[in-house]
Amino acid sequence: MPDEFMFATGIECSYPTIHNGTWRFDAMEACDHYKRWEEDLQLVAKIGIKYLRYGPPLHRIFLGPNKYDWDFLDKVSTGMQMLGITPILDLCHFGVPDWLENFQNPELPTRLAEYAGAVARRYPWMKMYTPVNEMYVTTRNSALYGMWNEQLCSETAYVTATKHVVLASILMSQAILNERPDAIILNSESSEFNQACCPDEEIVRLADFENQRRFIALDLLYGVRPREDICDYVQSNGITRDELNWILDQSPCDRAILGVDYYEWNETLIDENGKRHSLGELFGWYVITAQYFNRYKRVMMHSETNHPDPKKAPAWLWRQWHNVELMRASGIPVVGFTWYSLTDQVDWNQGMSQALGNVYPVGLADLNRTPRAVGLAYENLINLYRGKVKTDFDLDSDHYDLRAKVALR
Repeated sequence: MPDEFMFATGIECSYPTIHNGTWRFDAMEACDHYKRWEEDLQLVAKIGIKYLRYGPPLHRIFLGPNKYDWDFLDKVSTGMQMLGITPILDLCHFGVPDWLENFQNPELPTRLAEYAGAVARRYPWMKMYTPVNEMYVTTRNSALYGMWNEQLCSETAYVTATKHVVLASILMSQAILNERPDAIILNSESSEFNQACCPDEEIVRLADFENQRRFIALDLLYGVRPREDICDYVQSNGITRDELNWILDQSPCDRAILGVDYYEWNETLIDENGKRHSLGELFGWYVITAQYFNRYKRVMMHSETNHPDPKKAPAWLWRQWHNVELMRASGIPVVGFTWYSLTDQVDWNQGMSQALGNVYPVGLADLNRTPRAVGLAYENLINLYRGKVKTDFDLDSDHYDLRAKVALR
């Protein structure tokens, strides 16, 4: 586990396909990272950030079975080493190469495991990995909401995609650890909470179901058996009883950190018509993340946050940081904090469902690489707290028996 608190940022790296697979939204290209990667790494170092969530472009690297193009990542890897940046490699971020089609493909888990093992072999100095980023969002937006990749809208497609990304994450973690037994796995997931608008029985039931749905992928990954009605649901929609039992019987990775991402739209109200509306920051990262910790008993990280209004972003940064402080003060081991992303993004204001070219001003710097106020605030926060936020904890070989001691001094 890391021996220092991880102040991090990330390079926005999503690459889902849209428009029925005819267009790939490559966020690194949209933000000009392929041309300005050296400048971006220097900006990370200038702010004082040592940890970088970084998603190598899977669709450009993994060209086919046992076929790779490492040229771009080789250069970036060397640049990171020169600047003392520790990458948290994000291996599958909302999309797959064209030849693997989408998240309905049953071949996906074994192929992504092959890729993960190949990355770990080629870059033995890299220690930290996210196998599949935000499994819940990946499968929901691809197979339930019809936005990305397969663009399906069915419960069966959603459960099938969930099965595949969970299997992929399990096999990828095993492949990485086979190459590097001391690797650290960051399972980054979106925090979610659904509130019923009223005591109507059907609305309360729907909110309860959605609050269970958010846990399905992590339950399967960490070997926590879902509630019986949720087991019935997944077995009715793409996971057989034998598959479910096999997945739950796998030994979860001991060397795993649970990253919980939080944005102001993660809390939703379900209205009298069953429609979802953003509640904003009603309960906050502390309350919702505590639900995830109490369920999984894992070392935690605040693995993504940002704010779309540059004027309000510094205040949002500090509110999120104070949530981290409160969590640590309550005895829950939190080992990292992330502002995501380094630069502004493109078209995330409508979930990258269309390629419109709209700048989404959430970065520590704008797309000219000029620091925003939140970038200066984050640099100040890091300078204030680096070396003063300590972590001292132990994970028993039984991943459910977590003994933690976290001190802020």
